[in-house]
Amino acid sequence: MGALGAFPAATPAATPRASLPAIERRVMCVTCKIPLIVAESPQADRERAFIRGLIGEGESEAQIERALVSQYGPAALGLPSTHGFDLTAYLVPIAAILALLVTLAVLLPRWRRHARDRATPAAAASPLTAADTARLDADLARFDP
Repeated sequence: MGALGAFPAATPAATPRASLPAIERRVMCVTCKIPLIVAESPQADRERAFIRGLIGEGESEAQIERALVSQYGPAALGLPSTHGFDLTAYLVPIAAILALLVTLAVLLPRWRRHARDRATPAAAASPLTAADTARLDADLARFDP
């Protein structure tokens, strides 16, 4: 048996270990209402200690976030959940952007057509009559040295 036989069979890739900075970016200090990574308060320190304990137990990031929600409530998460009423936090901005784009798609051609129609009569003003042309030429000749 060669050197390869001494090693166990390849195992599936292990899930990466949770890290405090990665979790701190995604959760909030429940009293400061700011991301935990920048919070400086006794409550933020308690949350960090809680997270360190869970990391020490080998919990994944998702498990730690669930534990934070059960300990401190949904205010501990930096982002709202993706189901129920919290889903509106994601859908309303998307709907507003789509409504704006549809409004622009409808109104922009109208605005351009309106501007073009307003510009056309001014450009197609009645041409100068022969008397006006003669008077204009006389005025220009008087000022031309």
